[in-house]
Amino acid sequence: MTQPQPNADALADHQALTVGEVEAMLRRAAPPELAEDWDSNRLICGDPEEPVSSVLLAVDPVAAVVDEAIEQGVDMVITHHPLYLRGTDHVAATDPKGRVVHRHIRAGIALANAHTSLDAAHGGVAAALAAGVGLQQARPLQPSPADPAQGIGRVGVLAAPTRLRDLAAAVAAALPDSVPGLLVGGDPDAVVETMAVSGGAGDSLLEAARAADVDVFLTADLRHHPASEHLEAGRPYLLCGTHWATEWVGLPPLAARLESAAAARGHRLSTHVSQIVTDPWTLRLSTGA
Repeated sequence: MTQPQPNADALADHQALTVGEVEAMLRRAAPPELAEDWDSNRLICGDPEEPVSSVLLAVDPVAAVVDEAIEQGVDMVITHHPLYLRGTDHVAATDPKGRVVHRHIRAGIALANAHTSLDAAHGGVAAALAAGVGLQQARPLQPSPADPAQGIGRVGVLAAPTRLRDLAAAVAAALPDSVPGLLVGGDPDAVVETMAVSGGAGDSLLEAARAADVDVFLTADLRHHPASEHLEAGRPYLLCGTHWATEWVGLPPLAARLESAAAARGHRLSTHVSQIVTDPWTLRLSTGA
């Protein structure tokens, strides 16, 4: 008696994707041509032919994330930040980065990243940050030469004029929590209507935000002198979150896109977005008497 044969869709559903195929889906979501020329966006370790059925997404490729990946039993980790931004001449397990490589390889877990390519992409970090704080009519703050419709940061209009202090409260509620929280620079009672956002370190974009003629600029990692000198010259006022929080918001949309891309190919891909806070700060104390 002839046994019934599973249809092609059922076969594809049970045949895992490969590391190479998942990385290709990642590059379609975060096109490499959008990356800054100093950046690194690549498969960091892993065999492109190995199967992948589950992926962990995180901001930083650090030991705590490796711990989580092993505990979750995933096949691949995708981080926002590269492990080696400026290159290296060794991967010995004699330093933290080398140990990350060794632990990934021993556990059979591939590691890839998408950094400024994901910052700039449609549906990437900047777009997610803009959506999270309610920006309307959002457009790139610094358009990409490869595609001016995409790029670093976003500029847009708030749903209604609001006081800076009330906008700051709404932004703080929209970001994932971390110890440093959100800093506000400018008159808390000033009414604001327009805003620029950019996840991660934003010192280099202060002039772009001013040229965009917005009332507020939300970013992270602002240093004392650039922020002080900027505010001395007037608007935009500043909202300074943490590097991790302002970039983490791009991970859930990326996870959803990868799952959808896998489903379109007839596969199931399980994704998990890490909740581990990888900002370096673990405690905040008020200073003074």
